[in-house]
Parts: sequence; structure tokens; C-alpha cells
Amino acid sequence: MKLQCASCGLRLDSLHFKQEGLMNPKLTSICDICLDRSLEAEDYENLVIENISQVMLYGFVGKKSTPEIDLDTGNHYLVKNENRKQYESFIQDYDGNEVALQQISRTEFNHAIIKSEDGKIDYVPNSNVDFAINMKSMGIEVDFSLNEVDFVDRERIRHKYNYRCQYCGRRGTSVDHKNPVSLSHNNSFDNLILSCSECNRIKSNMPYVLFTKLNDQLSTVNRKLVKYEDALANLKEEFQQAKRDLAGKVHLKGVINDPELNAIRKQNKKLQDAIDSLQSDYNALRNERKTYFDVGWKLEKEQKNSEII
Repeated sequence: MKLQCASCGLRLDSLHFKQEGLMNPKLTSICDICLDRSLEAEDYENLVIENISQVMLYGFVGKKSTPEIDLDTGNHYLVKNENRKQYESFIQDYDGNEVALQQISRTEFNHAIIKSEDGKIDYVPNSNVDFAINMKSMGIEVDFSLNEVDFVDRERIRHKYNYRCQYCGRRGTSVDHKNPVSLSHNNSFDNLILSCSECNRIKSNMPYVLFTKLNDQLSTVNRKLVKYEDALANLKEEFQQAKRDLAGKVHLKGVINDPELNAIRKQNKKLQDAIDSLQSDYNALRNERKTYFDVGWKLEKEQKNSEII
């Protein structure tokens, strides 16, 4: 099972992580975009998120799942299957763009996506075009002049760090400003580093010194994340090869139902189950890591805030 919003079908990366105080996080059955639609999380079942909440000892806001629930069909989702990756990529670009985050609120961004999903904007984000073009086509005006790192410098950074995130060690292509460009306006080469999209989103406008301090305390967790990423990549490649082999055998035999083919399908199902299980564990660890940074950042702000009201 995929980790998806029970309403629109977008994956877990865009799910709403509700925080009630520092120690009472709750995962919801639907994403923040659907919540901005005024949909009620309590009306939607999401067995995967419900199970993850239990494993991670988080609260869960959603309808209690029934054994008959089937999230794999995808027919009931608000967003069409062929458009989900486009929206997901667009959301990730926004989450990792310091300039956009500074100028456009999450609610304003979500409302633009809702208009696109509903056809009120005749445009679906395109992962093959520049983020700035997507934003403009979605009716979102952002001044990107603050972030003027040219293509050559971006490629130099990627090659310098061998396409590896310098925070967690996973594969990465996001050129990150150590000191947020929204605060420093510093696009010099010395202020640039390579990160994965996830670390880029988590860091956002957090000071570089604080982020690296918190990150240094997670060295074991980061090594686990690298192992998860590598293991998943290998398993997924093995699964895709197994699917290609099965398709070839079906073509050669000229039949669909055959004992040998059924045995291969059974083996492939076990491989898919292993991938799903590993992916679930991986996502749980990623969420725990993100929570650690979120809490650390909030506590740092509280220490600097002398007000109690």
C-alpha cells in the first residue's frame, strides 16, 4: 500500500502533520491541501497512516478503518492518477524553495493547487519546466531575483559533492544556501552546499549553525536513512526486472494463467510486500527525524522569546 492522502491521493510527503503543543503530534488521514478545502479528516479512512501513527505512538485524526478498505484502486481519489506526480513534484519544489516560502504562505499556495485540481485554473504543474514558470502559470507571483544562482554554479556544487546530500548522505541535487538567501541575500559560492530535497525542506529558513548542530546528533539515524535508500533502490530495481521477466515469459508462452507464471507472480508479490514494509519503516524514521528538527527549531525560538503571553 502507498502512503497517500485518503481524499486526493497525494503521497505522504504532503500529508498534514498536526502539532498540538511540542509533545502531541497527530497524523491526519488527509493532506493539508484537502484540509484547506474544509474537508474533515474524521470522514476519511486511511489504514496506512493509522498504522504508522500507532507504531510511532502518534495521535491519528481520521475515520477508523474497516477491513474492507481498499486504497489500491485509486478510482475514488480527487486527483487523477496521471496528474499526481506533477502535483507532488510541484509541492516538493515549493517546500524546498526558500524564496517562495518567504513570499507565499502555505494556505495561498494550497488554494492555487485546489483551483488547478478543480479546473478553475487551466493548468497542471509540469515537472519538466522550471519551478518559476509553474508558479506563474498557477497564478502565483514570486520575485525570484533573490535567488540568482546560475546553472554553472549549481552544476559545480553538484559535481563538487558527487550528488550526495551533505547533511544526511543520501542522493541529492538541491543546491542549498547555508545561510538562508531570504535572510542573507548571499548567493556566493561559499554559501552554497548540496542537499537532498528532504533536508532542504526541513532546513528551510533555519539557521545553518542550528541545523548542523541538530543534524550532528543524528549521525546514526542518517546512516540508517542512507541504508534504507540504497536497499529500497536495489529492491525496486529487482522488482522492475522481475516484472519485465514475467512479461517476457507471458509473451513467449502465449498464455496468462500457467503454473510457472503463477509461481513467479507469487514471488513478485512477496518482493512487493518487502518493498512496502521497508518503505513504511523508512518513512516512519524520516518523520521522526523531521519532528526532531521541528521541535529543536521551536525550542530555539522559545529560548529567544522572553514573552510568556
